[in-house]
Amino acid sequence: MVFQDPYGSLHPRHTIHTVLAEPLRIHGMDQERERIESILTKVGLNSSFRFRYPHQLSGGQRQRVAIARALILEPRVLLLDEPTSALDVSVQAEILNLLADLRERDGLTYLMVTHDLGVVAYLCDQVAVMQHGSIVETLGIEALCNNAAQHPYTCMLVEASRSHRLDTAEI
Repeated sequence: MVFQDPYGSLHPRHTIHTVLAEPLRIHGMDQERERIESILTKVGLNSSFRFRYPHQLSGGQRQRVAIARALILEPRVLLLDEPTSALDVSVQAEILNLLADLRERDGLTYLMVTHDLGVVAYLCDQVAVMQHGSIVETLGIEALCNNAAQHPYTCMLVEASRSHRLDTAEI
């Protein structure tokens, strides 16, 4: 799982090496150093990050470490909880591009929780819209982008997303 807050999801007194080595040790996986260096490279960080602490990293670097931690055991499915919401816009784009590249290269499946329909449109194939804890509509991204939503709540979310983008563009 990749959590929303890259600041709070990493222990402040553990090095990146420790954070990434722990799941390997728990699962009895060998070649610790090689696996850690490989996963850091995969998420766009070099091996010099191994012995840094979270406070020495930017928000985007911390989120890359969180993604590396989620990938170190080579899962097929990643759970993403608002993975870019705590990041500034340019770093959001970097992380989204990284997630798209990882999905394409490694054949990953993502289950993502987000309020950002732009992120959904960029990274997802299918969307399930929830209201009060229940799924009210599921549809493909193409249908979502082509105004094919049927449920009033989904239509309201799409319209609010469009309004927000217009307001932001005007500022």
